[in-house]
Amino acid sequence: MVNRHTNSKKLISAKEIMSRYNMSYQTINHYTNFGLLPVLAKNGNVRFYSRSLVGRRLKQVRKLAEDGYSLRLIRKRLIGI
Repeated sequence: MVNRHTNSKKLISAKEIMSRYNMSYQTINHYTNFGLLPVLAKNGNVRFYSRSLVGRRLKQVRKLAEDGYSLRLIRKRLIGI
């Protein structure tokens, strides 16, 4: 369970990612299932991610995608899987 007061600045929900980074829920879910966005905590059906990791990781993914890398190669490059 997430303590809103201590983690609110460190964690970000999928809903917040959608609005902040202009992404669909399906894309966030795909990135999560693919291992690019690890879930740090859950509260019911709400998943929470590291705010700093999400920002960094999405920036890296977008840059590598623009350079022509497939999502599979991006994952391999970023997390070694």
